[in-house]
Amino acid sequence: MYTKFLKNDKGFTGLEAAIVLIAFVVVAAVFSYVMLGAGFFTTQKSQEVVHTGVTQASSSIALAGDVIVKGGAGTGGTGTAANQVVLYLTNTAGGTPVDLNKTVLTYSDTNEFTTESYSASGSWAYSAVIPDGKTANLNLIEPGDKYKVTLNLTAINPALGSLPVANEKIKVEVKPPEGAVLVITRTMPASIVSGTFYPVY
Repeated sequence: MYTKFLKNDKGFTGLEAAIVLIAFVVVAAVFSYVMLGAGFFTTQKSQEVVHTGVTQASSSIALAGDVIVKGGAGTGGTGTAANQVVLYLTNTAGGTPVDLNKTVLTYSDTNEFTTESYSASGSWAYSAVIPDGKTANLNLIEPGDKYKVTLNLTAINPALGSLPVANEKIKVEVKPPEGAVLVITRTMPASIVSGTFYPVY
């Protein structure tokens, strides 16, 4: 009787099947968790890439008004030339504040090319026009602000070999710390008189 009872292994078949089933369920659950985690991670990274791309592609600054040059004594035998470039910048609609202290200006003309970061050298300076008398966050172009940026071509170090003369094309690129570069291309007036200001187009 005891021998028959010991040889009766019908119950073990069901137990083994249950163990195998549980193993399959556990493996499937772990695999599903890993796949879902990878999917969520990929989706999050995709969103970050899209947001970063939009931030980098969209410009946070725009030109507000005319570009004005001031006539002065030329260099290198060029006679009367433009020695100062004045432009007005504002924040684009929905744009983030732009830190002018971290902004870089690039100037180029027919013969010259230079890149100027904001520093105490005096090659370029800025001041708030709107709101007048702004004191808080003076270095930030915030929504609704308008800033005057003055590029002094004679204070660039190393000095330019020649200043832009009449009918010469110039290009100023404003590179904020984030966002697209604002490119401004203008042509000098047909005649330049020292001490006179000219809007250029």
